[in-house]
Parts: sequence; structure tokens; C-alpha cells
Amino acid sequence: MTTNSKNSKTVLLVMDIQKAMMGYLPDSKPLLSKIEKAIVSARKAGVTVIYVTLAFREGHPEIHPEHRRFSAIKESKMMFTHAHEGTAVHAAIEPLPTDIIVNKKRVSAFAGSDLEIILRANKAEALVLSGFSTTGVVLSTLREAADRDYHMTVLSDACADSEPEVHDFLIKKVFPFSGEVLTTDEWVTTLN
Repeated sequence: MTTNSKNSKTVLLVMDIQKAMMGYLPDSKPLLSKIEKAIVSARKAGVTVIYVTLAFREGHPEIHPEHRRFSAIKESKMMFTHAHEGTAVHAAIEPLPTDIIVNKKRVSAFAGSDLEIILRANKAEALVLSGFSTTGVVLSTLREAADRDYHMTVLSDACADSEPEVHDFLIKKVFPFSGEVLTTDEWVTTLN
């Protein structure tokens, strides 16, 4: 992380923007475009970018066979393993060699990952969330991070969900209780 101004204590989380995940959206280009803008702006402003991906070991030993959400992944025998091509970050926003990649094992970015250790080691105070899906990783991470006393910002147009009406409800009615909700353009103006 950089050491200049308030931006040095801010982290942009790019969550679950993986090849396989983008297949759940009818058109992922608008989302990817906003996330790319957020990433480029963050880097210029000295904000650390951390990519969070869902990734398991071969054989999925981390998944209980009865887990409601992830048992189908385990049954696939390949999906979201490190070797599976769908696990990779989408090519439109590929990480730089200097970016941090965190692998999680459940819905929240904190679940089964070393994200908290990385944030603490770098004295992060503010998290900016982007990702897919709004009802999954964004909601879960927002709640958990807010409970850990991070200053939270959600980029409303750099998050998406396969159910747009639920995305809108969360963005307008639920997320403001846990942090700021800004468009990517609004957030970029705060970086100057």
C-alpha cells in the first residue's frame, strides 16, 4: 500500500469478477467498464486494489457436501478450483503483478481468506466495494466489514446482480445503513 494522504488507508475490493461469474449476467460489459474505471482511478490516487476470488483446492475439501449454496460446486469436481479457467479474474480487469489477490472459501470476502490480516498489516481504515453479486459477496462483505468498524463505500454501478430489482433495493434501502453508496464517477471525484 502507498503512504500518501487518506488514500493510503483506503482499499478498493474487486470481488468475484471471475470468468465463470460473468456468465450469470446478460451483459457484463457495463459492470466491467465501471470496475475498470474504479481500478485505474484507484491506482492513480494511491488506493490499494485487492482482488477477491472464490477459489478452492482440488476436490473441494473446504465444502461440506450438504452446504446449500456450494454443494453443486463440489459435485462439479472442477468448478472454482485454482486450475479451472472460470476461476480466473475476468480478462477485462486483470490484476497487475503488484496487486493483491485474496482467495475466499464462502460468500463474504473475509470467509476463509487472509483479507483481514492484509488489511490490518497495511492499516486500512476504509473499504470501497465493487463486485458480483450484490446479493452475495457485496452484501456479506459490507455487513461483516462494517461490523469490524471499517468506513464503507459501495460503488452502486460497479456492483451487479442477476436480479436487478434486488440490486436496486439493496443499493437504495439497505446499504446506506452500513456505509456510503456512490456511483463510480462520484467516488473518483473524492480521490483528488
